Amino acid sequence: MTQKLYALSSNHYLDNDVDAFIPELWAKESIAILIENMVAGRLVHRDFENALAKYGDVVNVQKPGELRAKRKTNADNVVIQDVIGTNVQVPLNQHIHCSILIRDGEESKSFKSLVDEFLKPEVIALARFIDMMVLGQYPQFLANSAGILGGLTVNNTRDEILNLRQVFNQNKAPSAGRNLILNTVTDTAFLKLDLFTQAQQVGDQGQALREAVLDRKLGWWLYMDQNMPVVAAGNTTSAGAINGGNLTAGSTVLTINGITGIIAVGTWVTIAGDGVPHRVVAHTETLSNTTGITISPPLARTIVTAAVVTFLTPGTVNFGAGYAAGYAKEITIAGFTVAPQVGQIVSFGIGTTPALYTVMEVTGLTSILLDRPLVTAIANADAVNLGPSGAYNFAFNKNALALVTRPLALPMAGASARAAVINYDSLSMRVCITYNGEKQGHLVTVDMLAGIAVLDVKLGGVLLG
Repeated sequence: MTQKLYALSSNHYLDNDVDAFIPELWAKESIAILIENMVAGRLVHRDFENALAKYGDVVNVQKPGELRAKRKTNADNVVIQDVIGTNVQVPLNQHIHCSILIRDGEESKSFKSLVDEFLKPEVIALARFIDMMVLGQYPQFLANSAGILGGLTVNNTRDEILNLRQVFNQNKAPSAGRNLILNTVTDTAFLKLDLFTQAQQVGDQGQALREAVLDRKLGWWLYMDQNMPVVAAGNTTSAGAINGGNLTAGSTVLTINGITGIIAVGTWVTIAGDGVPHRVVAHTETLSNTTGITISPPLARTIVTAAVVTFLTPGTVNFGAGYAAGYAKEITIAGFTVAPQVGQIVSFGIGTTPALYTVMEVTGLTSILLDRPLVTAIANADAVNLGPSGAYNFAFNKNALALVTRPLALPMAGASARAAVINYDSLSMRVCITYNGEKQGHLVTVDMLAGIAVLDVKLGGVLLG
């Protein structure tokens, strides 16, 4: 089906117009660059309508429903089922933008030169942000995981990919359209395996080996995305050791020793031999030292007595007024001696079922930006709980997530800005060009209005490495 490019603008131009700052041209070029540079954003369900919206509007997205075959006799009426799925509300609470100033001395350059020098880096920054926003949802699918943190090797890679496939099969995820987004470390590990590169096994006449591409393997469409996180070791931790309890897979209550002080609910923990991120949801103390913990999710593998238990030391929220639900900007933090990392899991407070986020930006030891606005409010001094190190890879079917975009309004009539909105391939982008007399140049702002939401947690999962 042919896709059409639409422009909304109060400005008109002729074919022989030589003005390099025609917003329609910048907008068309911007949306093309955006689509070219997105990876994850192209693979999820995208919801778009050509209706103007503003920040905070809520869009209703339909989660696909599941139909079931029935048995009847000649005397029975058919059972009519509703084909419309569950309604999921997605707030348009991410106004994503990037702005540049093109000084007067640059105006003599051709449109192509201006695009290459200024516009491409600007829009690539937006594409990277959208990919990070989509990939940042991976902690919400940790219940559907396979692999071992820090333990994906040449010897077990095939088995763990198949284990993840089994998880999807058990969840009845459609076999078509399964995507597995690899971080740079896992991608390199895969390319070292004969399974993925030898022509006689792959059947691609050596293309994978020549071009370092993975394509479709073992039921997955494989993509490398530089924005898929690899969280390095180095955050502040404390450690104890398993001292009994039920040590088999599926266990949640563990006895430990070697801990001084109390391990708070909400703290992230890993256990040697298990290889899965867990949270502490309850604890017991002897003489004010934690000697027992309850974890979620349960153990994925059988562990042994004396196995090392590693707790990531939390920090705190450092803003007196706290932050309301829906807050979308940087969160001020304190109490860390090692900064959080981009792509790292983070949760807040001591709740047993907290909202899970990822870190998108870090400013030293003082602030973090999350993958999406706050789901619930957080207070000053609430715990900032960081997830464990490892190489995370995100698997999903298209309908696991919805990326929702809507067109932004053009500036009011008479405003000094010239602007255009382009809607293409279920995405919408606005370009505003304003002359700044004080700075003697054109201010070019590229922006879009978006929201992200999980549609079906059964359609996604995580390959741990």
